[in-house]
Amino acid sequence: MRELLEAVADGSLSPSAAEAQLRGYVTGEAGRFDAARKQRRGIPEAILAEGKSAPQVVALAETALETTGRALVTRAADRQVEALEASLEETFPDATLERRGSTVRVLAADYEPPSLEATVGIVTAGTVDGPVADEAEVVCVDAGATIDRIDDIGVAALDRTLDQVDRLREADVLIVAAGREGALPTVIAGLVDTPVIAVPVSSGYGHGGDGEAALAGLLQSCTVLSVVNIDAGFVAGAQATLIARAIDRARDDDRSN
Repeated sequence: MRELLEAVADGSLSPSAAEAQLRGYVTGEAGRFDAARKQRRGIPEAILAEGKSAPQVVALAETALETTGRALVTRAADRQVEALEASLEETFPDATLERRGSTVRVLAADYEPPSLEATVGIVTAGTVDGPVADEAEVVCVDAGATIDRIDDIGVAALDRTLDQVDRLREADVLIVAAGREGALPTVIAGLVDTPVIAVPVSSGYGHGGDGEAALAGLLQSCTVLSVVNIDAGFVAGAQATLIARAIDRARDDDRSN
């Protein structure tokens, strides 16, 4: 405790970072940031930008950077990203901001990214599924997994799915995003012995549109797979991360024996 207080007093540790160490979270005007989630759960907290103001997103992202060295922001609008970029120029000028679609990752200059000896295959049925897959991919990249991205292999032309079977079987875990009737994850799960995490996407129209038909079909899949909620790319990425981390630990144990 005394060391913490002395570090705050001499300026080598910020009050927010000290609070994070003592309580596990930091409270600010924008809410609480769970700085200890990675230690407790294995997955760092992400900041859902949807429904938040730009200043709230900026405040939470900067708290994440200050206490954990990285920030992950999902479903960010252009105005929120622009506000974050402008603020970082003043507060964390050496930070690196990476954006993929509506998902943003910011790394402090002294942050050391993790590395996992595990490959996550991220698969889309069509181009419209890309943004959801992007969110899942950034989560897995943030965890240090190797990514193999395979796009546009939907079952409307089954040959393009079958052409990728060998590659699909090489992954340690698969995330498969599909809209419409959600057929692709079921087909792939019947061809591989790899865990498959299916993400129904809110594409389609008419009866069962907006992902409802995809979700219902995947919940009724006759092949063994896991299903997350509609457009839940973050959840799929987080679940794949936990599997990838377990595989990495097992491989590390094998090397040690």
